Amino acid sequence: MGHGRRHAKGTGPSGLTQKSKAPTKPDTQLITGGRSKTVTGPVVNPPVWRASTHLYENVAHLEASKNMPADAREFFYGRRGGPTQWALADALTEMEPGAAGTMLYPSGVAAISCALLAVLKPGDVLLMTDSAYDPSRSFAEGFLKRFGIETRYFDPMAGGEISAYFCYRTKAILLESPGSLTFEIQDIPAICAAAQAKGICTLLDNTWATPYFFTAIEKGVDISILAATKYIVGHSDVMAGTVTANKKYWNKVAQTARAMGQVLSPDDAYLAARGLRTMAVRLRQHEASAMKIAHWLNGRDEVIKVLHPAFPDCLGHAHWRRDFTGSSGLFSFVLNGSKAKAAALIDALQLFGIGYSWGGFESLALPVHPEKFRSAKPWTGGDALIRLQIGLEDCADLIADLENGFAAAKDIA
Repeated sequence: MGHGRRHAKGTGPSGLTQKSKAPTKPDTQLITGGRSKTVTGPVVNPPVWRASTHLYENVAHLEASKNMPADAREFFYGRRGGPTQWALADALTEMEPGAAGTMLYPSGVAAISCALLAVLKPGDVLLMTDSAYDPSRSFAEGFLKRFGIETRYFDPMAGGEISAYFCYRTKAILLESPGSLTFEIQDIPAICAAAQAKGICTLLDNTWATPYFFTAIEKGVDISILAATKYIVGHSDVMAGTVTANKKYWNKVAQTARAMGQVLSPDDAYLAARGLRTMAVRLRQHEASAMKIAHWLNGRDEVIKVLHPAFPDCLGHAHWRRDFTGSSGLFSFVLNGSKAKAAALIDALQLFGIGYSWGGFESLALPVHPEKFRSAKPWTGGDALIRLQIGLEDCADLIADLENGFAAAKDIA
């Protein structure tokens, strides 16, 4: 399941000749990534290799396998994966210039947790953006705290001034850009430069943008994390997480994942790889529809503010314009009214489902409460916050559905 950069020339583990790959653009990379004779054979889609036990030719072969490097494409045991997982890992690594490898996990939370455990030890301090995903905070305040790792929160807009939060025990920074509920865009290059100067590891939850819209490692991030459940899979039917690391941290990431027995099933890896092939066209449609609906909402009297990184008044918008090549389908808006009014609006929706996660083809709406998850800087942006995942339905139908929602909530204070 582990992965290193594919050899440009020469032979792969099975002895088949490898051709040089000409540089390609992201849309092409999504289609061709992870496909090679040594991994998938002559077929377009990697077959589903289901296997736990791999047999060896003899005892000498068995003993030699114990010293295989992390990026070896040889069978060992099912927990290290097989061609189906390797193809997906390869494709994701190829999307991140400067990456050394990718590990696969059974969920996004598993990916975040294992990545943190790879770089932290008892006595260390973790800095976490105050706008982080709630399960990341819960893992830090529960599991990490039990093992003597302290978590301190910082203002997402700290930028290069993040160094004011450093102490001699600071060993890692967990970033999330944009913020999970409130969509602040952080100055990732500035934060990474400050961290690198002190030998501090930077980890980024890059689920919202994916490497398609934000090449994290190229911008200075050491470890890039995706809840692949979202846009990579794209069909709301698989749980998966990925961790892509640069050369400095790759072995730590791979060794920790293996020590903890982390593996993504070949069936789920197959579905994630299939979703990856269409991610570019899906993301562009998510982006276009979300922008149209966000602008429509911004013109409504009932809406105080739209929280979308592509909007000039969104915190960190200048960073988004500088560093990102697009925006996805997830954003929030602040309703002028109470939480009860927000609930009534959501309950009246027919096309927007009420459910966790996002990134699939269907639209979702959730009431969210960032005030519950702030430590460094209180949330003062309003009580009635609604997060929307804009799916692939017709935009006119989604707007009509929201119009009905506003009408249903009209008389609620």
